[in-house]
Amino acid sequence: MNTIFPFLALSKVALQLGPLAIHWYAIFIVSGAAIAVWLACKEAPTKLKADGMPISVDDIIDFVLIAFPLGLVGVRAYYVAFQWSYYSQHPGQIIALWDGGGAIYGGLIAGAIVLFIFCYYRMIHPLDLLDITVPGVILAQGIGRWGNFVNQEAYGKIVDNLNYLPDFIKNQMFIDGHYRTPTFLYESIGDILGFLLMVIFRHRLKFIKRGDLFAFYLIWYGFVRMIVEGMRTDSLMLGPARVSQWLSGLLILVGIGIIVVRRYKKYE
Repeated sequence: MNTIFPFLALSKVALQLGPLAIHWYAIFIVSGAAIAVWLACKEAPTKLKADGMPISVDDIIDFVLIAFPLGLVGVRAYYVAFQWSYYSQHPGQIIALWDGGGAIYGGLIAGAIVLFIFCYYRMIHPLDLLDITVPGVILAQGIGRWGNFVNQEAYGKIVDNLNYLPDFIKNQMFIDGHYRTPTFLYESIGDILGFLLMVIFRHRLKFIKRGDLFAFYLIWYGFVRMIVEGMRTDSLMLGPARVSQWLSGLLILVGIGIIVVRRYKKYE
């Protein structure tokens, strides 16, 4: 928290209702998720299930009601697992997601598990549901990064100044007496740009195949996250390695693999 006037940090709490505190972090996460759901509901009827019926809004809502809470559990569990030396001594903080401390890869892993199980029971091709949802997911990720901004986390190394940024960002990035690289901003911009590209690809490119949007998401987000993660000073580490960079590289390889297989094999 900034303590040097006039660099006053924003409050983490957006609204206090008696004992109930509504945090900005939660507002950004929920807002991003709501927009992602709306976008998925708009796109769902364009895809058919195995029985020939269109994927319905009810299918999307049911999936979200299961995946969203379990995804949040994954976000926190992944982070806690790699910070266990701290949380083993402070078990009461394990569930305090509202104070920050989460890893989006944990949510993606949990969401993927839920998605494949859900698709099996609803007779939906997993790649169809992934293509429907990933544009909204990456947009939600871009919005959610602003929760990191308010919490003053997910930043990079010390820099001399941030004069190229608006004052409200500069002030919030003045942490412990120094300006910090606003890596949250770089990732947010990368995510939103990825969303715009996917929207263009979906509606403008005629050669899009099933799974292409999902593959693009893996490649694009993997690349953005790999670059930004290298700038951060709070990365989750496994020995000398930045865990998120290794996972980002894996996502890129999987995305390329999906495109190659879909182009050279006669899969529908």
